[in-house]
Parts: sequence; structure tokens; C-alpha cells
Amino acid sequence: MPNRRPLAVAATLLATAALAAAGCGSSDESGGDAELTVTATTTQVADLVREVGGDRVDVNQLLEPNSDPHAYEPRPSDVASISDSEVLFRSGGDLDEWLAEVVENAGGEGVTVDLSESVELREGGHDHGDEEHAEDEHGHEDGADHADEAHSEEEHGHEEESHAGEEDHAADDHGHDHEDPHWWQDPRNAIAAVAAIEAALIEADPDGAATYEANASAYVERLETLDSEVAACIEQIPAAQRKLVTTHDALGYYADRYDLEIVGALIPSLSTAAQPSARDTRELVDQIGAADVQAIFPESSLNPKLEQAVANETGATVGEALWADTLGPEGSGGATYVESIQANTEAIAAGLTGGTVSCDFTD
Repeated sequence: MPNRRPLAVAATLLATAALAAAGCGSSDESGGDAELTVTATTTQVADLVREVGGDRVDVNQLLEPNSDPHAYEPRPSDVASISDSEVLFRSGGDLDEWLAEVVENAGGEGVTVDLSESVELREGGHDHGDEEHAEDEHGHEDGADHADEAHSEEEHGHEEESHAGEEDHAADDHGHDHEDPHWWQDPRNAIAAVAAIEAALIEADPDGAATYEANASAYVERLETLDSEVAACIEQIPAAQRKLVTTHDALGYYADRYDLEIVGALIPSLSTAAQPSARDTRELVDQIGAADVQAIFPESSLNPKLEQAVANETGATVGEALWADTLGPEGSGGATYVESIQANTEAIAAGLTGGTVSCDFTD
């Protein structure tokens, strides 16, 4: 059964959008000399747009830093922002699918740019035996109960309604035929997205073409340097130790690009809204032991208690939290896209080698 919550959310937002627009005009407060107002759904997309747009573009960012896009519920002010924007930049896929009904009904004359259509997508998720796992989620207690308790809905910061219909999640979120929406974890995809952003901004503001072209060119050079420096750092990790366990299936692009093995994830899904079954956790514990995984990496926007419980059982360490689905606030070390990839790489290199490998980044 499809999740109908976005329809209800859209209806509520549309009923109050006029009040939001009347009360605050636009969610953009910067004003200044910008020639163009745009909206970006996620923190990563907003950062890429700012790099290309520079001072000519005011960017309304819907998600706050260090927030989980999988659990996001749109606000009335988001509808006002979208209505007032000349371009809406989406990350695309399941990550910001909550926006679909709102965009369809918000009105306005802006253009929507889905950046996932400009990048090379990979198939994501794992085949965990959907029916058996659906039963296991409601089934018998066993030796993995402590990890299930550690992964309560409250501890991962999601409200109960986010997990309504667990049978649906077992079938949908554990499916292995979904395209992975975490495309930005490969800097080559970020470069492709920058090209799409540049083209969209030039179309909306032809007078700014020279600025957008120059900004995009300079930023692509930074991203190419980032890509080569990440590769150089990961190459220092012994091949037998390049094994990742993360909170959910968010690092597939990164692993493919830099030749790491994804052993598993505590939430074996492309979305943090799914819940692991007891069997999922048992299997992961066994896989961690068999693969001699050195570290388990939590995510910055989620409670790491389940990661700690599994680490305690397997003997692995808990690494530094990764910037998986979100960027961080200023001063966090992950406030920009480039910083987030650098920080993740440093965390992975240190975690998988006991701190013996460090990275050398130019900025």
C-alpha cells in the first residue's frame, strides 16, 4: 500500500500557505543585490547552487543543517518559498519525494530542476528476504533483542507516524530495485549536478551567464581536486580493511568510487525511515565478525545507540559520525559539500586503520 501521508501534508500546507506568504512574504531574508531567487530542497543541493550562483542568487534552503531529509515534513513557509522562486532545485528520488504533492499544487511559474536526472544513478538497497523479515519484525525474541531495543523509533529521532505501516516498509524500503538517491557521495556526480545548475541559472538569468560559467568552472576544479585527494587517502588503507558498515545504505556511491566494500548497514535500506528486523541485526552482527570489520560509522543526524550496541557485541569500534544525508551547521566541519566529503574520508580512514592513516587535503 503506498504511503498517503504526503497527500495529507500537501492539503494542510496549501490551506495555510496563503497565511504564510502574507505573514512573511518570502522565506528569503537576505535581499541584497541578487538577481534571482531560487529554492533548494536539501543542504547539499543548496550548497552546490550557492557555489555556482554566487552573489547573484538568493537560495532558499528548505532543510536545516543536520536534519534527516527522509523524515522531513514540509512547512507552510516552504510552499511560500517555492511559489516565490524562479527555479526549484531538487535532489531527486526518494530523498525529497515529500515535495512532490506540494510542488504540484503550490502554483507559481518557477522551473523545477531534478538534479538526479543529470547524474549517473546506481541501483541501491539489499535483498533481505522481504516476507521473512516482515514476519521477523513482529516475531520472536532472540539474542538480538538488545539491539532492536537500542533502535527504538524515539532514539533515532523519528515520530511514530514516520513508521506507520511497518509491513509496507519491509516491502518498499528493503526493496532492491530502487535507484539510490545519495548520488552526491561521488564527487563526479556533484560535478555533473553543477553543470545542470549552471545551465538552469543561465536560462533563468541570461545576463548572469558569465558569472555562472566562471563560478561553475572554478568549483569544478575544486571538486576534481577533492576527488583525487579522497582517492589518494583511501588508497592508503590496506585493501583487506576497506570494509564499511554504516547506519543506512547511504555510502554506496562513495564505496563504488573509492573501492570500498559495503558489508552492511544497521538500517538495511536507502531510507532511515525503515526499521531493521531482529534477523537483519543478527545477520549484520555475523557479517561484521566474518569480515573482521574494524569500525561502524554512525550518522550525524541520528542517535548512535544501535551502532554502539552492535559494536559492543562484535568488538568493532564506533567511528566518527558521517555526513550522510545532510550537511552540518557552520563550524561543524561539514558545513559545505566539500567539507563533508573531506570529513567523511578522514573519519573512514582513521576508523578503519585505528588512526594510522590520515588525509592530506588542500582546503
